[in-house]
Amino acid sequence: MKLLFVADGRSPIALNWIGYFITAGHEVHLASTFACSPDLKLASLHNVQVAMSGLRSKSADSGGGSSAGGRMGKLAPVRLRTALRRWLGPLTIPRASVKLRQVVSYIQPELVHAMRIPFEGMLAAKALEDLPDMPLVVSVWGNDFTLHAPSTPMMAEYTRVCMQRASALHADCRRDVRLARQWGFNPEKRAFVLPGGGGIQLDVFHPPADDDIVAREQTEFRVINPRGIRSYIRNDTFFRAVQIILQQYPHVRFICPAMSGEPQAERWVAAMDLSAQVELLPRQSRMQMARLFRQSDLVVSPSEHDGTPNTLLEGIACGCFPIAGNIESVREWIIPEMNGLLFDPGSPQDLADNILRAYHEPGLRRSAAAYNTQLVAERAEYQRVMGQAEGEYRGVLLTHARPG
Repeated sequence: MKLLFVADGRSPIALNWIGYFITAGHEVHLASTFACSPDLKLASLHNVQVAMSGLRSKSADSGGGSSAGGRMGKLAPVRLRTALRRWLGPLTIPRASVKLRQVVSYIQPELVHAMRIPFEGMLAAKALEDLPDMPLVVSVWGNDFTLHAPSTPMMAEYTRVCMQRASALHADCRRDVRLARQWGFNPEKRAFVLPGGGGIQLDVFHPPADDDIVAREQTEFRVINPRGIRSYIRNDTFFRAVQIILQQYPHVRFICPAMSGEPQAERWVAAMDLSAQVELLPRQSRMQMARLFRQSDLVVSPSEHDGTPNTLLEGIACGCFPIAGNIESVREWIIPEMNGLLFDPGSPQDLADNILRAYHEPGLRRSAAAYNTQLVAERAEYQRVMGQAEGEYRGVLLTHARPG
């Protein structure tokens, strides 16, 4: 297949997905909405900037929505930056779509896949509006419907345009298939539910050896929050919960990747006097993240808007006990009392109580780890997931090949 991806070419999630098709021998082209130099053997790479992406940094956000880095990130709080993109970003789509249309005309792909609705899906839908026979697959990431789509009138309108133009939908939770139909996606069209980053590579993200588990249990209790600084992550809840816990259990340690140098995180740590037991780390590689997960007892996801968080799956694949915000998409993976715990994302006390419960119940943690190892193998193993994705692409092409 000749494939054109419209994606943030810095994103590990996008690259994990795209890389499979290169390895499988397909002709893969990338139109990146951010300047990048991915370590992939692409047939071609094109930069199509949209929504002020030229002002952003070269470091990628590992999840959906807006990243926290860049020059803009040092000038304004994350919620303000996100608001500015929602109001101003749609205004840049018509001009950017002209360039993407030229890329499509040059490549003549068999299928276009836009990875995320704002702004990649919006951009692709506009660029292909006069090419109704060009198959367009759109991926829903995280909070595309629950947070971004209703945020401004133009975001809502472009979300509807995107859903109406999409030939097929890829979502990482069943909730988003339902919401897509509310935003104009034809229920008769193809929709498939698979982890957003293509799943978990179990040779990288795997539980620690038994000896390492014993050694870990004999050292300090470690909690990792891998979500970074994003507008939909309640890190205010997280740091206040940390303060509550440390008042009773000052030996518990908290690890926070992708928060070093973030003014908001540094202010919380300083204001609450948490520096002795909270470690703010820079952005980590996938191998580094896997090691951090294996060294941790709990993984916390304090999100109030999300799909299926990739870092949550990575954490449980490495044996961490998951404690996550109680939202519909996460409930598709976590059954409270069985393989994790859920909390009110707005309640520091609820999060603190759940962390302390897991701390005091090693039996629950061990049984959850066994359950989650099987869960990830069955529903999120990379080769299995991407084989299904490849089959879905072929199904989309067969549908478009039928007369009428």
